[in-house]
Amino acid sequence: MTQHSETIERLYAAFASGDIPTVLAALGPDTRWTEAEGFPYGGTYIGPEAVLQNVFLKLGTEWDGFAAVSHELIAEGETVVALGEYSGTYKATGKSFRAPFVHVWKFKDSGIASFTQHTDTAVVQSALK
Repeated sequence: MTQHSETIERLYAAFASGDIPTVLAALGPDTRWTEAEGFPYGGTYIGPEAVLQNVFLKLGTEWDGFAAVSHELIAEGETVVALGEYSGTYKATGKSFRAPFVHVWKFKDSGIASFTQHTDTAVVQSALK
């Protein structure tokens, strides 16, 4: 396992345990975080504070049991690809969902330069309605 994949593995573990400060601390001030178009928080956010406000706080307040579980990491050079599954229950509707994801993490100078989410947004949207 590469150093970068170990870093990403630790971030998924921190997210799973609710340790958001550890996740945010791994992001640099210019990290580009892209949520898929069609995902509830779709868009690109720059830096940890923007990710906290536009993604993590909403996941924590609008969902019950939201989880992003990585099942496999594939690393090549400065890129780590995570294959996994989202799940959760949207509080406003009481509807649950499960959807596969692919996360692409890119590193630069040993720090996380970007995160890009790929998922079946139609499955996620079905929980919102």
